[in-house]
Amino acid sequence: MTVDLLFRRIDNLFTMQPDLGGGPLGRIEGAALGLIGGRVAWVGADRDAPDAAQVVDCSGMIGLPGLVDAHTHMVWAGSRAAEFEQRLGGAHYSEILEAGGGILSTVRATRAAGEGELRALAEDRLRRALAQGITTVEIKSGYGLDPVSEAKMLRVARAAGEAVGVRVLTTFLGAHAVPLEYRGRREAYVEHIIAEQLPAVVGLADFIDVYVDRGAFTLEEAERILRAGIAAGLRPRVHAEQVEYTGAAALAARLGATSADHLERLDQAGVEAMAAAGTVAVLLPGAMLYLRDSPPPVEALRAAGVPIALATDLNPGSSPVADLWTIATLGCLSLGLTVEEAVLGITRNAALALGRPALGHLGVGAAGDLILVRPPLGEPPLVSSLVQRLGGHRAEVVVRDGEILWRAPR
Repeated sequence: MTVDLLFRRIDNLFTMQPDLGGGPLGRIEGAALGLIGGRVAWVGADRDAPDAAQVVDCSGMIGLPGLVDAHTHMVWAGSRAAEFEQRLGGAHYSEILEAGGGILSTVRATRAAGEGELRALAEDRLRRALAQGITTVEIKSGYGLDPVSEAKMLRVARAAGEAVGVRVLTTFLGAHAVPLEYRGRREAYVEHIIAEQLPAVVGLADFIDVYVDRGAFTLEEAERILRAGIAAGLRPRVHAEQVEYTGAAALAARLGATSADHLERLDQAGVEAMAAAGTVAVLLPGAMLYLRDSPPPVEALRAAGVPIALATDLNPGSSPVADLWTIATLGCLSLGLTVEEAVLGITRNAALALGRPALGHLGVGAAGDLILVRPPLGEPPLVSSLVQRLGGHRAEVVVRDGEILWRAPR
């Protein structure tokens, strides 16, 4: 066999393929990995490496599949710094939203911003993500709340991904909040989402999501909106059980959602429904930290075999956290995950939350998404050396679909 591109002398390659040996992360010491046509064609010990048209020496580095950030709100304009001070003073997140702030203040700024301004902001955020080793990002709309602005956000997300080289999957979140012009007319806004916003975003979105919670949408409203999205060809995902228990996780499972996200108020019935349906739990410790909230029932999810993913929830208010490595560390410190669970949460399980089983691992046939990270000076080339330290890690090399997109400046 001759491969197109061969990465040799990787100190430790973490494939996320337990069947390759080396524990739950599929660790191979002294490894090599070969790509053909943008896919993994060969993986194993360096001494057995095949011939290659191009070789990259990876001595002293850790190899991982490209990271996946499975829940972000990366397209926005404006600032929520004043809201941060309000919350420090004791104001509750839902109270700020109900008073016309929070999400709605970002809606005002995002509606007013031009497409060029939004794209410049999104590209900057995506370039920072790429430098961390993130090759796939989910980006939601939801700061437009009208057909023109929602479509604008989704166009910007896709265009920014193409410009930077990050794989972007888009989610329509018109059901993020009830805009001020529809206050007192909730039913009219639900109909507006289904009849006017949804047709405007078909072809621009991969998923549909609803924020089901106090101050947002009810379970019944969510089911109507999600079923309309499914009928339009979008896959469902749900913001569930964050501020108050609603039963949204069980609804997500019943509708075949790829994930239910947040889950701080998840009950045992919701856990069991998610386990039976194969719905991934996307946990967002950044939001939990900023809102000073209690953790989801991780032990119950683990016992039931529900796959656990982690994501930044990057947004301007409740989780202005742009570093996925920081989220992995918080997953261990705040949620009680093991290092292995945290790393699976930002790779393989995060890809499953997006319905993309070819991503997040390095088995033969998987997407050729590989990152090479040098451990901190004096630390061994192990993922624990990365997760132990609170963020700030940068990849030496980032490969997406067999193409080298990023090399760290020297």
